[in-house]
Amino acid sequence: MSDSATKAKPAVSPLAPPGGFPDLPVIDGVRFAAVAAGIKYRNRDDVMLAEIAPGASLAGVFTRSATRSAPVLDCEAKLAALGSQEAGFAILVNSGNSNAFTGAAGAETVRAVCAQVARAMDLPEAHVFTASTGVIGEPLPAEKITGAIAALKAGLSPAGGAAAARAIMTTDTFAKGAAATVRIGGTPVSIAGFAKGSGMIAPDMATMLAYVFTDAAIDRSVLQDMLRAQTVRTFNAITVDSDTSTSDTVMVVATGKAGHGRITDADSVEAREFAAALEAVMKDLALQIVRDGEGATKLVEVRVTGAASDADADRVARAIANSPLVKTAIAGEDPNWGRIVMAVGKSGAKADRDRLSIRFGDILVAEDGWVAPGYREEAGAAYMTSDTLLISVDLGLGDGSATIWTCDLTHGYITINADYRS
Repeated sequence: MSDSATKAKPAVSPLAPPGGFPDLPVIDGVRFAAVAAGIKYRNRDDVMLAEIAPGASLAGVFTRSATRSAPVLDCEAKLAALGSQEAGFAILVNSGNSNAFTGAAGAETVRAVCAQVARAMDLPEAHVFTASTGVIGEPLPAEKITGAIAALKAGLSPAGGAAAARAIMTTDTFAKGAAATVRIGGTPVSIAGFAKGSGMIAPDMATMLAYVFTDAAIDRSVLQDMLRAQTVRTFNAITVDSDTSTSDTVMVVATGKAGHGRITDADSVEAREFAAALEAVMKDLALQIVRDGEGATKLVEVRVTGAASDADADRVARAIANSPLVKTAIAGEDPNWGRIVMAVGKSGAKADRDRLSIRFGDILVAEDGWVAPGYREEAGAAYMTSDTLLISVDLGLGDGSATIWTCDLTHGYITINADYRS
């Protein structure tokens, strides 16, 4: 039988967090619900709704793909035009169908869904945000979603975050959640988020779908700038397969219910303390996406230093992290450092063979344009058996640096993606 819903569910990634989905703190001013609408999957929730109290600040970053989806285009337009925050908000996400490359029909589906949510929740349509993830190029049946909105509204609960996280999964093998607490002016502030992503991960402004909620009180402009800056160091610093999604969305919602003085200055102590906690949650979610990379068995940190600029360091790190030859060598636990040399050379960044050094963890592998005198192949091979690896490259040219996280490339990736639509 070819229906993907009838196939055996993939095993949970061996890199999944051992404790499973965390106990997320309840965020005052947010309620969640999830239902099974039957968009693609059988016998599992595939639509989630988040209800957000009036007065919240919303921020978002989205894919810069030239073929971004109808929901992404709608969210971008609404955030750019957002005025009053006196009314509440809603976020609705479906899995199984990305509503991307669906022409005018895709835009009409977004309009119909937003209109129905707005009526049911007594909200302005401009305050309803949607996202879709799944197969590209197939019409999204709006009636399956609009027909589920009453059930979603009835099921709203402050403790529904875990169910919402599971509802947005596609090829993910585990739901991804993270949380943090921070004190702002002596007042405890909670941050909780969830994300989905496993393949088509090579972010360009954002990655797949991620939603973070906090009871912090913070101006929308400050929150937006904070999210944009932190995305560079978190969601934009991961790659699974070098493919940027049409649907990438990251949104942060701050309800303002914690009770501390409102953060209005990005340079204030309070803003910096909150930003650090927010970044920790975002990085946790981003690394969980890499840990759930399709077919992944190893989490790999690629750290580049000594580049002529940060931009050059980023080019080198991404060239290594996205190289199929590097990634398959890692999958085979082969310490083939020559492939790293190759990736550095093809990156387009300034490099000097005779200044280059490479390390696997603490092991010096190559330096001065040649294998390091003390390097032993058996030491490199032993290091490669770990499920968490660090590859360090120093170009010896300047102060530029960058870090990218990736995973290995196994037969599992081919199996998953060869059958994705069948």
